[in-house]
Amino acid sequence: MRFLIISFCFVLVSCGSYSKKYELQSEPVVTKSIENKYFDSKVTDYVYKSNITVYGNNFGGLLIVKKLAENNHRMAFTTEFGNKIFDFSFVDDDFKINFILEDLNKKMLINILQEDFSTLIKSNLPVTAAFKKDNFNVLKSESTKTDLYYYFLNSDLSKIEKVKHQKAKTIFLFSEIKNNIAQQIEIVHQSIKLHIKLNALNQ
Repeated sequence: MRFLIISFCFVLVSCGSYSKKYELQSEPVVTKSIENKYFDSKVTDYVYKSNITVYGNNFGGLLIVKKLAENNHRMAFTTEFGNKIFDFSFVDDDFKINFILEDLNKKMLINILQEDFSTLIKSNLPVTAAFKKDNFNVLKSESTKTDLYYYFLNSDLSKIEKVKHQKAKTIFLFSEIKNNIAQQIEIVHQSIKLHIKLNALNQ
């Protein structure tokens, strides 16, 4: 019984540790869902000059993202000469590998890429809490595995922090926003050597 009480108290303390650590001030929830506009147009082909660094190995090329329908995206990473490195489909919560280069065909890496790119394109997630941090409005969405904190500056999404066990595991940074397109995107992993940089082309 004593162990259960201690465990329960630990859970209560740990649940608030992320917001306390980063001094997020609780706010009333006035928005029901989180809107991510960056890959939300069905008439735009999103093309980024991309660099993926995995444990010291660099893969450079072009990332092309196309929204085919609601909750339906196709994403291809190619060399600048047009050779495929990977080709993924995201439909609702389903993920399909259409092609992946043998050097990247590792289960753990595929799972991470799936989570990263799924987070990048997802929109209309339910809001479970709201905060204020300096000039940022912060919206939280919970899932079974992780919590997502969306940082908005004015109406532009500037950062997403994917939090597990109350620690930021992956950070998504968005900058130079023009016409609902982030000209620069960076995905930084805190515990593994995986780094993704995207720079928009002709947008």
